Amino acid sequence: MAPPSFDLGLRPRTNPLGESVAAAPAIEPRQWQRQLIELLRRRLRQGPALDKDVLVHAGPGAGKTIGALLGFRRLWQEGHLDRVLICCHRNTIAQQWLETGRRLGLILEPWHGGAPRETSHGLVLSYQAATRAQGQPTALLSGAGQGVRWLAIADEVHHLGLNPDEPESSAWGPAFSRLSAPAALRLGLSGTPFRADNLAFCAARRQPIPAEAGGGEHIVPDLSIEPRQLIEAGDVRPLEFRFQDGWVEHGRPRDGDERERSPLSAESRESWRARNLRQAIRLGDGGGIALRVLLQARSRLAWVRQREPAAGGLVVARDIGHARQISALLIEQGDRVQLVHSQELEAEALLKAFRAGAGEWLVSVDMCSEGFDAPRLRVVAYLTTVVTRSRFVQAITRAVRVAEATRACPAGPRQPSYVFAPADPLLMDHARGWSLSEPYRISPPRTVAGAGAGGWAGDPLASWQALGVQASGVIQVKGPQLPNLSKSSLQPRGEE
Repeated sequence: MAPPSFDLGLRPRTNPLGESVAAAPAIEPRQWQRQLIELLRRRLRQGPALDKDVLVHAGPGAGKTIGALLGFRRLWQEGHLDRVLICCHRNTIAQQWLETGRRLGLILEPWHGGAPRETSHGLVLSYQAATRAQGQPTALLSGAGQGVRWLAIADEVHHLGLNPDEPESSAWGPAFSRLSAPAALRLGLSGTPFRADNLAFCAARRQPIPAEAGGGEHIVPDLSIEPRQLIEAGDVRPLEFRFQDGWVEHGRPRDGDERERSPLSAESRESWRARNLRQAIRLGDGGGIALRVLLQARSRLAWVRQREPAAGGLVVARDIGHARQISALLIEQGDRVQLVHSQELEAEALLKAFRAGAGEWLVSVDMCSEGFDAPRLRVVAYLTTVVTRSRFVQAITRAVRVAEATRACPAGPRQPSYVFAPADPLLMDHARGWSLSEPYRISPPRTVAGAGAGGWAGDPLASWQALGVQASGVIQVKGPQLPNLSKSSLQPRGEE
C-alpha cells in the first residue's frame, strides 16, 4: 500500500468554499492554548537551530485536540505551516479529530491509502496505519524539499515507545518516527506522559539526570497544564474518591486448605496485594466488596441525576466475561446499560449512542479511557486488576469533562464527579496524586524499578491516616485541596 501523500501546490489560505478560515466559528483559546500557539511559532522561527519536538502534558478535558488544531490553524493563516498530519491510537479518536477540525473550518481527511483531495488541510490516521506507510516515509509529502512545511501531531504520544535495544519491538514508535522525519515540527500530546516499562517515547526531549541524583533521564514537557489548574479555572471537574475496604479471604476449607484473611487496604506484600484485588473485584467474592462498590456507585449516580437527568456512569471491568456479569447485574436492577468491548461489532455506534444520552451506564473493557469524550459521565466504578498509574488516571478522568452548556456559566470550581473502587493500596496512592504533574523519569538499567526487590518500592500507605483494623468501611478522598477558594464558591450551582 502506498504511503499517504499531499499535493504540495501552494494555494490561497481559503477553505474549499472559498471562505477564509478565519471566518470559521470563533473559538476563544484558553490561556494555555495561547501559550501553545506562541511556543509553536517560536520553534518554527528558530530556523536551522530548530528543535522540532514539542511535548504538551494536559489532562483530560483541557482541550488538547482543539488546542493543537487552533495552533495549526493560526500558523497556517500566518503562512508558517502548510499541512498537518495527525496520528492517534484508535479510529474512534480519529473521528473526534475529524469532527473538531470541521468545527474550526479545517478540511481533514481520514487516510485510507490514497491521495487526499487537493482542498484538504491534512490527514488523520491511526498508529497502526502508520506502520503500513513506513516503506517510503519521505514520500509522505511528495516534493517535501520544495519548502513546504508541515506539522506532525501525535495524540497520546506515550504510546509511541522507543527501545534502543530492540528498535522494532514496538512498531508504533519507530513507524511514527520515520513517517514524521520530514516534518517541520512534531507535537506530542499526552494526558499521562509516562510509561510503566521505563522506555522513552517519540516527540519528547530527554534531559540527563546528574549521577549524584541517581542518573537516568527526565522527559519534561515543554508545556504542562496540571489538572488542579484546570479545576480552579472551572475547565474540568474535581474528583472525589470512595474506596471500599474489607477483608479478603483466601483458601478453600472444603478442599482442606487453611482459610487466610487479609485486610484489603493494609496489605503491603505485593503478591498478596495483587491477589486481594483479583478477589475483591469478583461479584461473588466473600466480602461483597465489588457489590458494595457497584451499589454505592448506583446510589451516587441516582443522586446526581436528580439535578442532572442526563448524567451517566462508567464501569471499567477486568475482561469481557466480567463486563457481561456486571451488565447483567445492573440490568436486573432496572438500569439501562451499554456494554462495549473489543469483540462488539457495534462498539463505535454504542459509544456514540451513550454520548448522546442512551442508558445510565456504560460498561467497558479498556475502550473508554484515553481520548474518550463524554461530558455526561459523572460516576466511575473501577473494577479491574490494572493498577498502573496511567491506566487508572486515564479511566477516572473520563468523568472530569464539562459539558458545553456548563462552560458558558461563570468560571470557578464545578460540582465534583465521583470514583468508586476497591481500597487497593496502589489505586489509593494514584488517587492521591492524580491532579499533580511530575516529570517522567527513565531510570538507568541498573535501577529499573522492582529489580532485586521482594515487594514494591515505597509505602503508599505511609501518608494515609490510620485505617484501623476493622477494614470494612469506605475510605474517602476529597481532592485536590484547592487553594484560596471560599466555601461559598463550592456550593451547588443552579446550572449543575
